[in-house]
Amino acid sequence: MGRVRVLLSDGSGLTARQSATRLAAAGHQVGVLTGDPLALTRFTRHVTHRHRVPPYGTGPFAWLDAALEAYAAGRYDVLLPTQEQVAVLARVPGRLAAAGVVTAVPPFAALSRVQDKVSAGATLAGLGLPQPESSVVTTAADLAGWDGFPVFVKVPIGTATTGVTRVGGRAAMVALAATLDAEGTFAGSGVVVQSPVAGDLAMVQAVFAHGSLVALHANLRVREGANGGASHKRSIDVGPVRALVETLGGALGWHGALSVDVIIGDDGPRCIDVNPRLVEPQNAWFSGVDLVGALLEVAVGGTPVPRPSPVAGVGTHQLLLSVLGAAQHVGTRRAVLTELTQCRRHGGAYADSVEELTPIGGDLRTMVPVAAAAAATLVRPAWWSAFASGAVSSYALTPAGWDEILAGPPGRATV
Repeated sequence: MGRVRVLLSDGSGLTARQSATRLAAAGHQVGVLTGDPLALTRFTRHVTHRHRVPPYGTGPFAWLDAALEAYAAGRYDVLLPTQEQVAVLARVPGRLAAAGVVTAVPPFAALSRVQDKVSAGATLAGLGLPQPESSVVTTAADLAGWDGFPVFVKVPIGTATTGVTRVGGRAAMVALAATLDAEGTFAGSGVVVQSPVAGDLAMVQAVFAHGSLVALHANLRVREGANGGASHKRSIDVGPVRALVETLGGALGWHGALSVDVIIGDDGPRCIDVNPRLVEPQNAWFSGVDLVGALLEVAVGGTPVPRPSPVAGVGTHQLLLSVLGAAQHVGTRRAVLTELTQCRRHGGAYADSVEELTPIGGDLRTMVPVAAAAAATLVRPAWWSAFASGAVSSYALTPAGWDEILAGPPGRATV
């Protein structure tokens, strides 16, 4: 494939930053859509253009209007969804075709079956795919009266950091039920209550072309960083999860990127979350699987070449998440300093591990977010939240935004 101009649907998140690195390394020119002036992709030479767009989460069709204008004005060849913007793009295939937009998104009917957590649970159950013991609770009273702890309560629309709450007892559940009721959560499909299962958390990423698997990768979350993100990962054999992912993507006729979080225990993998997008593809790259390249091939409509299985045991880390995680979970300057020291010396969790989010490699600007986070948390560890919350709010789809997408744009064709 020759050099192309690629526009990423998001410029704030970890996946966008990592995807930009991969695309630029392959010789492509990269632009991003973001309303965040301090987005991660601002601090890298791998992104040549940043296009300001309105917030996606609460106004997806306003975001879409701006995105299509930027695509045309920048004369881009491909629009790659790297975050939850895939939902609105899948909703309007006719409009995208009329605007000459080249992209890779699943059919909207397929996306709707996994976009919200209630529907995703039903889809997994219908396909006979393993998941933890789960129930859908439709009233605040039933949730407040729940017996049996600990459990995870999942709202239909929300990221793993904003939509999942671990509840350890009755008092906490009563308080959560009241909060969700006040937010109008029970006016819709209710919430998922899911029992915890023992095992390791594996992040599984795949790329499909019209239901056929093109690329597959899996890695363990070795260490938890800020807000539950993976500060350290290690690639694993995809054998235990291949059938599960192929079944899901094939049954949905999936087209584009699809990710599944699973818990791998003694009785095999159990699905706990489904995301219609890539999730942090750099560990896959270092393990021998080019997920971003595969997604680009699918988007341009060629005949994708199936990627090989990843090499197991490859370790990667994200120092930014490690620093913020130390400030969040330990809350001391010493913890932050220890993290920085171990990374510099390639000791502890950083031995035999490579940086996946902000590799320097002639790109000195990439260290600005890490340096800023380190300086701030060494002064006051509680300031970690100022760095960790902004990116998610830039791309996360809200319940109101999902309702708007389901209703469709007034006066616009969606098919």
